[in-house]
Amino acid sequence: MKKYKLKIKNLDCANCANNLEKSLEKINIINNVNVNFMTESITWNCKKEEKEEALKKIKAMIKKVEPEVKIEENLENKNKEIIKIFLSIFISGFSIFLKDYPYAKFTLLMVAYFIVGASVLKKSWKNIKKGKMLDENFLMSIATIGAIFLKEYEEAVAVMLFYKIGEFLESYAVNNSRKSISDLMNIRPDYAYIYKDNKWITTSLEEVKKGDIILVKPGEKIPLDGVVIEGETYLDTMVLTGESLPKKVSIKDNVLSGCINKDGIIKIKVEKEYKDSTVSKILDLVENASNKKSKSENFISKFSRIYTPVVVIIALIIAILPPLFLKDATFYEWIYRALSFLVVSCPCALVISVPLTFFGGIGRASKMGVLIKGSNYLEALSKIDIVVFDKTGTLTEGVFKVCKIKTIDISEQELLEYAAHSEGFSNHPIALSIKEAYQKEIDESLITKTKEIPGKGIKATVKGKEVLIGNEKLMQDYKIKYQKEEEIGTLLYIAIDEVLKGTILIKDKIKKDAYKSMKELKKNNVKKIVMLTGDKEEISKEVAEKLKIDEFFAELLPQNKVEKVEKLMKEKSLDKKLIFVGDGVNDAPVLALSDIGISMGGLGSDAAIEASDVVIMTDEPSLISETINLSKRTMKIVKQNIVFAITIKIGVLSLSAFGLTSMWIAVFADVGVSVLAILNSLRILKK
Repeated sequence: MKKYKLKIKNLDCANCANNLEKSLEKINIINNVNVNFMTESITWNCKKEEKEEALKKIKAMIKKVEPEVKIEENLENKNKEIIKIFLSIFISGFSIFLKDYPYAKFTLLMVAYFIVGASVLKKSWKNIKKGKMLDENFLMSIATIGAIFLKEYEEAVAVMLFYKIGEFLESYAVNNSRKSISDLMNIRPDYAYIYKDNKWITTSLEEVKKGDIILVKPGEKIPLDGVVIEGETYLDTMVLTGESLPKKVSIKDNVLSGCINKDGIIKIKVEKEYKDSTVSKILDLVENASNKKSKSENFISKFSRIYTPVVVIIALIIAILPPLFLKDATFYEWIYRALSFLVVSCPCALVISVPLTFFGGIGRASKMGVLIKGSNYLEALSKIDIVVFDKTGTLTEGVFKVCKIKTIDISEQELLEYAAHSEGFSNHPIALSIKEAYQKEIDESLITKTKEIPGKGIKATVKGKEVLIGNEKLMQDYKIKYQKEEEIGTLLYIAIDEVLKGTILIKDKIKKDAYKSMKELKKNNVKKIVMLTGDKEEISKEVAEKLKIDEFFAELLPQNKVEKVEKLMKEKSLDKKLIFVGDGVNDAPVLALSDIGISMGGLGSDAAIEASDVVIMTDEPSLISETINLSKRTMKIVKQNIVFAITIKIGVLSLSAFGLTSMWIAVFADVGVSVLAILNSLRILKK
């Protein structure tokens, strides 16, 4: 099974998206169908050989269920709607002067009605034939046709006209929000300059292969991830990391796609093809984030499915029963009330504004340099009780330096040679610091075997000799005689052919931003902050005390971290969440176990993006608090929209039932509330 995607246009109704998704699910050769209202796209899974047949069936189903939805953009539809609205206003306005000519006035009003209402009536009729009656088109059709039979011609035209105006305004607001979000995601370059056949040519990103050489001029976006092989420049990384200061890069520096080249011309050797590049991953994450729905969104979907049938039944009761049982009650009066009641009942305000708020929140987070994989995680971030941190590379810089070397019957350079070659295939920060101190190229031909022993160190065969490099536990396991040394830092013992030959002391330092992060988390009423690390007790204690961390556990193996997180999960309050913050590579089990797994500095790391629910694209722990604040703000707007829309609708529904309002007010309660709720949702895109 392979995942496919289709971009669509004119999907202006959230209910339509839900109906289309349910219809597409009936196609037997596809599964995991998702119609994404926010990004106007359809994704599905099917066998590669059945792709064309699936696409054909999907297009046929779109034409059948939502004929106005197009595969390619059709701006004429929008222009036609504006023309129809203005023409209807002009004709119905002119009818005011025909008071003395009732038939002529009736004719003009019906022309105005059908100009704006024909598409609504057509949709309603098609849905009735399919057995799908309870949507906004049906409600408006019944309400306006009923008004015509009651000879309330002006109100029939007004209701349909205002409904179409409201629909247009909703579409405009939704498209504006989509544009705001797409601007945030506008990091994909359109082409790349590639060196081919002894000349530079322009080509699509998909055609560039790993190892190709590309040229990036000043002002252009870097098309693909790679390494600078010629030139130097400053890069604007703000769109990826939120960092406002330009970053200097030169030969041998890694660069990520999506960054903007500020001033110099650089040549880059491509390290990743487009499908694996940073920009591709970010676009995919942000676009697909709304597929994982929050509890609030699921509630609204269920609410709208129950709510609309209930109000239709109530409207029928209002229209039929009172005239039969109440003295002096007329069918005219109660049918009019029922029709007003129907106009109010459309749940568009909630169905559109709630997912729009979450989508905007995810877009806002990406602008901050935080990737959130779904609105369910954005919602969960507002309920944090316990935050658990890994230490190395998360709270500390993870840039280790060799501070002291002690040797026994061997030179420092020779000891470093054995140590560096033993760590030759490792990218762990400690290994990198040893290789940096060695200052020579690693000769892989000297390394016969390497074996990593989790939580203890490495066993390797270098130049035909068995080398052990690691902590005290490693020495104890292999019965190596050693003298324990009391040093603050990471102390590595090195044994060659079962004889201790020396020690290397390595130190890390706390990130400046970590101090700010701890203060901000406390301000956010986080109940407990915990640090889990495989590092030594005394080093861990020093870091925990400096950062004022509530609790820490040191010298843990990966399985011990899992056990600690399992215990902490039981300590959190009911309906509260636990975050684990790590590097996304070594901490994959605990990232998966926690309610929300956050990868720090994970940009460009496949493992980090795969393992975690949230990826912080810089090394700044303080962004966790900013993301929690964004989550709380998002939930506040969601709750405002739910309370506002339901309160107004229930109020106007009650007034309509008691005959205290007209269809004009009913239209405002439907269309006006929808537009106001959408505008409120758009606030999340601003700081």
